[in-house]
Amino acid sequence: MGKKLTIYLIDGLATGPRTIEIGNWSGKAVYSQRASLSKILDREEFDRPGVYILKSTPNSDNFNERIYIGEAENLKNRLKQHLANSEKDFVELAAFVSKDEMLTKAHIKYLESKIIRLAREAKSAEIDNDKTPELSTLHEADRSDMEYYLEQIKLILPVVNFMFLVPSVYKQVNENSQPRGHEENEKVFYLKSKLAEARLLETEEGFVVLTNSQCIKQVQNSFPEGYKKLREKLVETNVLVEQGDFLMFQENAIFSSISAAAAVVLGRSAAGPIEWIDNSGKTYKQTQQQKFSVVESNRD
Repeated sequence: MGKKLTIYLIDGLATGPRTIEIGNWSGKAVYSQRASLSKILDREEFDRPGVYILKSTPNSDNFNERIYIGEAENLKNRLKQHLANSEKDFVELAAFVSKDEMLTKAHIKYLESKIIRLAREAKSAEIDNDKTPELSTLHEADRSDMEYYLEQIKLILPVVNFMFLVPSVYKQVNENSQPRGHEENEKVFYLKSKLAEARLLETEEGFVVLTNSQCIKQVQNSFPEGYKKLREKLVETNVLVEQGDFLMFQENAIFSSISAAAAVVLGRSAAGPIEWIDNSGKTYKQTQQQKFSVVESNRD
């Protein structure tokens, strides 16, 4: 089912501050670059309780974002403190409030804790928060409301290019790292290389190299820089851990392309569609060609 987002450009500029609303949702998002924030702090949204996310330049070249997650009963006062603090060198802000004043201190503490937990689990960005607060105690109905509120936050953040909740690890497999509800030879592909054993699952989220897959330690001189940073990020977040002659996947790692998955595992440039094969020996490319030919024949 689709979602309708209403984006209002506060100063009429494509890169300027904006508000974002979703139909039938009581919440509201405000996005601003730091340079514009002081100009809009007098808006009524900032006089309310809410949660906020500050994006900064990461310390490590392996990440694209450094994130701080906070909450305040009065966003304006709290954000003024951040603006005056030279140590908070953020460049962008995303804040979330309620249009009907339904958010209490307990609600925003709950949201703050959940967002920090999800951010750490996603392993997609540096997280500046030193601690993860305990979840505040809410009645069952309030928890349900906040979980729905959180789903809208997760939907809006990528729209303003806050990607820290987009996971780099995949949880939707069972304890044996097999896809739920499918036989292994239907979905899982294997690396054709004799140097490393790895398994890959195609999902809606991306291409997932499964837990306990091997990764070659040494990389070739021609290894692309982008893939090198991606591999180093996986090491930095302990998704890849050295074990004997290999780096081993400790979690199911999501890749945006099948070639990126093959390159990181093999430590070299790789044509993923022909490096990964299924249980019958067909390459991923061949299985896709077969799939499309079946679709075309059904149309005829």
